[in-house]
Amino acid sequence: MTTLGQDKFTPPQHQGVALKRKMLVTSALPYANGDIHLGHLVEYLQTDIWVRFQKMRGHEVHYVCADDTHGTPVMLRAESLGITPEALIDRVWQEHTRDFAAFGVAFDHYYSTHSPENQALANHIYLALRDGGFIEKRSIEQMYDPERSMFLPDRFIKGTCPRCKAVDQYGDSCEACGATYSPTDLIDARSVVSGAKPIRKVSDHYFFKLSDPRCGAFLRQWALMDGRLQTEARNKLKEWLGDSDASADNSQASSSDGQAIVDVDANASKLADWDISRDAPYFGFEIPEAPGKYFYVWLDAPIGYYASFKRYADDRGLDFDAFTKAESPWEQYHFIGKDILYFHTLFWPAMLHFSGFRAPTNVFAHGFLTVDGQKMSKSRGTFINAKSYIDQGLNPEWLRYYFAAKLNASMEDIDLNLDDFIARVNADLVGKLVNIAARCSGFLIKKFEGKLAVSDTEAMAEFGKAWCGTETLAQHYEHREFSRAMREVMSLCDAVNQYIDQNKPWELAKQADQQDRLQVVCSTAIRAFAHLMRMLQPVLPNTAQLALDRLAVGQRGWDSIDFSSDADLPEGHQIAAFQHLVTRVERKQIDALLEANRSEQKAASPESLKPSNASTTRTGVSQPNESAQSDGNANLPPFIGIDEFAKIDLRLGRILEAQAVDGSDKLLKLVIDLGEAKPRTIFSGIKASISPERLIGKLTAVVANLAPRKMKFGVSEGMLLSAADESGQVSGMFLLEAEPGAAPGMKIR
Repeated sequence: MTTLGQDKFTPPQHQGVALKRKMLVTSALPYANGDIHLGHLVEYLQTDIWVRFQKMRGHEVHYVCADDTHGTPVMLRAESLGITPEALIDRVWQEHTRDFAAFGVAFDHYYSTHSPENQALANHIYLALRDGGFIEKRSIEQMYDPERSMFLPDRFIKGTCPRCKAVDQYGDSCEACGATYSPTDLIDARSVVSGAKPIRKVSDHYFFKLSDPRCGAFLRQWALMDGRLQTEARNKLKEWLGDSDASADNSQASSSDGQAIVDVDANASKLADWDISRDAPYFGFEIPEAPGKYFYVWLDAPIGYYASFKRYADDRGLDFDAFTKAESPWEQYHFIGKDILYFHTLFWPAMLHFSGFRAPTNVFAHGFLTVDGQKMSKSRGTFINAKSYIDQGLNPEWLRYYFAAKLNASMEDIDLNLDDFIARVNADLVGKLVNIAARCSGFLIKKFEGKLAVSDTEAMAEFGKAWCGTETLAQHYEHREFSRAMREVMSLCDAVNQYIDQNKPWELAKQADQQDRLQVVCSTAIRAFAHLMRMLQPVLPNTAQLALDRLAVGQRGWDSIDFSSDADLPEGHQIAAFQHLVTRVERKQIDALLEANRSEQKAASPESLKPSNASTTRTGVSQPNESAQSDGNANLPPFIGIDEFAKIDLRLGRILEAQAVDGSDKLLKLVIDLGEAKPRTIFSGIKASISPERLIGKLTAVVANLAPRKMKFGVSEGMLLSAADESGQVSGMFLLEAEPGAAPGMKIR
């Protein structure tokens, strides 16, 4: 059973039974200045899996998000493309929604921060904060581009580091020595926009007074005392807020909603006021009663969560205030990357709380994505765009499963190890999960018209003992311990496959007096498979739907996972023939994906100068050079013509018998039905790859017109086709299989 730590939220309970909950869930907003890549998808897939699980439990969950559209990078990129910012963000919105849909990220509403709802909410929150004494106007000195007549964000200024003298460093920090500084400290500073030397110029700016003692007191209670955040996040916030562990002797103050807050010594706080304004020209919302001043993008971006939900709520007749106002009893969760923790656990909850809205129930932060143990790299091809993954024909549910198998509730980074990706997907999804249906459904279709018998009750009881159980698995999902959940599901897969191996349905099928037992064994395995697919619905939504549709399963909620009952798949229930649910990952597919994404880094341009951490949102990532050509065909054999290919007679054959050949380390003797009057005997060198008993019943590809070959052990009357890597290692050979519905003798065209 899961032990709940201090950093794990416990769902509401009533007399030991979980209540039906209402939740607003968001993922961080992707910036409208770049493609969605696999680093982004860590977050959106984690959130989507969690939301799908909650909906399976019967809770009311609303998952919203939006493109983050404002700021200088968007403005300058649109200018460089010769289009309006509105045209740019509309185009990027179309691309982002396409990519999310391809990976099964099922937002209830996906919007844009450049919306009337967001402007109205931003104005409302700003004015409430101003009236509460949390906004202050100050004159500050900034770097100004005299040629472009614009103030420059720190990342649009470059020069020589004042500490280590490294050249070409940004205006806020040095990538060579790690020093942080003011852009006015840079040596030989220049504007990235025009190349001009910036000058200093004074301007009035508006600040959110995060240093106000009321903010510190509230945040120490919300972030440190209430046990909302992950341990790593709380430890980080203690650096900014001070450690509240010794606060019991301090006096208490009352919050705006009457709740007592521990008032820790403000001297322990390291909170600084936040500049929330920018000068024209700027693409964003103008600040009320401040002509020529615009909200800094980081102010209106998180408000975009509420704006997206407002539009969604209005369209569907939901009560927006019931979810968002300070007194709301409902839950609110934000999934973010750890790099934006500061904004989401300090500014965002304080802004909400002191403007009359509710602070989040929890903010869940995750780590970054590395590929093969290193930062994502364009030169290595590991900076992989979502669209490229889809365009190369890779199954998005491979990645959903792999991320789920690696993710937990911590903020640690996760690694996409490509060799492990291939091995885990092939072993778990193909070799363990869908193999259950592949091994048993065919017997039911062929011999029993797809009708189920009663279950082997003893086996079903053993299956129930082979894993953690429904409620513990639910707790793993609830607490975002997806890797634990996947291990438990695969443990159950192992138990079901072991049951199949022990009962050998391929042998039962040959014995006239064992047909009833054959039907029971296969029915038992199919019912267990149905439960496995229910458990994996949050992770593999498309595969699960296809499988459960073929099984004609009605109940698909979490409560329908019950190994003690055949009620949902009763005796006599009829299933349909299975399509091939999940195919194997081939190394050549991964190599092609890397090649497609490999290109030289483009020269830096103004719209791509924001930090490009792999997992963060709000990044301006320069695009791969689309004109770069692959040299991946250099080692292929010479081309042949269609006439030469047509000489090969490729047909489907069903393996009727398979046995090892005495005296040979490599050969299996196979008897194969090619739809002819008499089955053929074929000797195949796949002994090291596939055990004979697992070949029975497989429908595979055969070269039918290969001249018979007399061998030491007999005459081989054809050739089986198999796949292997370029090394030709027999341990890496894989049999080609046809989808259900195909028949022996069919010609492969």
